[in-house]
Amino acid sequence: MTPRHALRTLRPFRAVAFGLLVLSAMNHASAAPIGYLGPAGSWTHQACLELFGAHELVPLAREALFQGYADGTVAQACVPVTTSLVGVTPYLDAVLDLPSVTIVAEYPRMLGYSLLAKPGTRREDIVEVHAHPVAFEEVRPWLEREMPQVRRVDAASGGAATRAVAQSAVPGLASFGPRVGTRIYPLVSVVDGIEEGPHNVTRWWVLGRQMPPPSGHDKTSLAIEVSDDGLADVLSSFARAGVRILTIYERPSKRTLDTHRYLVEVAGHARQGALADFLEEHRDMRVLGSYPRR
Repeated sequence: MTPRHALRTLRPFRAVAFGLLVLSAMNHASAAPIGYLGPAGSWTHQACLELFGAHELVPLAREALFQGYADGTVAQACVPVTTSLVGVTPYLDAVLDLPSVTIVAEYPRMLGYSLLAKPGTRREDIVEVHAHPVAFEEVRPWLEREMPQVRRVDAASGGAATRAVAQSAVPGLASFGPRVGTRIYPLVSVVDGIEEGPHNVTRWWVLGRQMPPPSGHDKTSLAIEVSDDGLADVLSSFARAGVRILTIYERPSKRTLDTHRYLVEVAGHARQGALADFLEEHRDMRVLGSYPRR
């Protein structure tokens, strides 16, 4: 068995075990709905199935998902925030814009796309493919090598791309997405495992309501807004406090050209040890969540 096949075999068991941890971390009371970026058939849908099973999953459009989390219509939300190929997703800014948010878990997953089409469609019949823009970036090496002439049509989500192909009467259409789309729509997989590997990993955040307790191996996500002139001092303050920075992502402040928002992720839990002391001294730093590090 190759390492990649071993990873495929272990993934469902790890996901189920991790899902139980996530449910515990979220104090899964009252079986409230879990929102995800719909329609069904997207990678976020696949991630939610692995984490929570099919019960109480609610597919929502982008605006409805974040509004539903903000007003409590959904108790939790699952959002893809970073990928190994394109960096931040279009949804990270929406999380940062929320007036109140608590990240209770992260879920990184290696992706392997399927090319989905109507039954009877051969690869050589395909003249147009639909996918989310991030998906097109993630399959671009394979697509340019194997099907360079096909038309590419952007979709709002992977589920929307798959649904559009399933509902269209036009022949020769296909979409890129997870194979779960074949269980939801009358489609078949023409090719599987496209660009699967450690170079193609997406990370989701589960947004909940209560910060999980320290696990002994945690990560804390912070939102910091600072001017260009003040950035060096902010970063050096972490080192002086003995707080280890894991990743930094820059986002526009939407206020001035020389002011930026930064997602700074550090090792440790916001309520424990050196990090707790550091945050007590830097209350201008917004804690988005502390959760077990994956």
